[in-house]
Amino acid sequence: MPERNFRKSSVSSRETWKCEHRFEHWYADNAVYFITARCRNRQPAFASEPAKKIFWAKFSQYTSEFGFVPWVTSLMDNHYHTLGYLAVGENLGVMMQRLHGSIAKLVNDVNAARLQPFWYDSGKQGYFDGCIRAARQADLAYRYIQRQSMRHKLAADWRDYPHTIVNIEAKRAIHRAEEKQAFLGRLRYRRYQSGRKRV
Repeated sequence: MPERNFRKSSVSSRETWKCEHRFEHWYADNAVYFITARCRNRQPAFASEPAKKIFWAKFSQYTSEFGFVPWVTSLMDNHYHTLGYLAVGENLGVMMQRLHGSIAKLVNDVNAARLQPFWYDSGKQGYFDGCIRAARQADLAYRYIQRQSMRHKLAADWRDYPHTIVNIEAKRAIHRAEEKQAFLGRLRYRRYQSGRKRV
């Protein structure tokens, strides 16, 4: 496994809160990321087609600008999930800031009711990111995202839901990530040792 540059950031220097490991963002080079975010109070800010169109336009713009290669992405009325590859970990924070800031402003402009703050803000986190550790976890995350519309009873088959976008087929994406040694592997870190499912 090649040496991997990464750092972590948190809203506090304390590692734990109420006996739980405090949420952090990780900025890891050459990594596969699972990213998800939800609108505040589960409000259906993306229920309309114009709002969904804004999401996809900005998602395409900023993922391209900052080098995030999405494998699969699914947008529901009040949240989204994406799985993809990021070469430069330090790009994650600014990408998410610009992506979420622009989406919040433009979607609020087209919706009748303004949502402020727009994104779910538990513990001051606007989104959750997780670095994928192995091929099996990547496959599970991929299928979880792909089947969101079925899980939420929006479609009997994910292929019938227009807001689940597959950019790279799972087998090919995972094989390429293995070639690049992009999975986190057996990194000893408490965030990944709690036993709770993250995906």
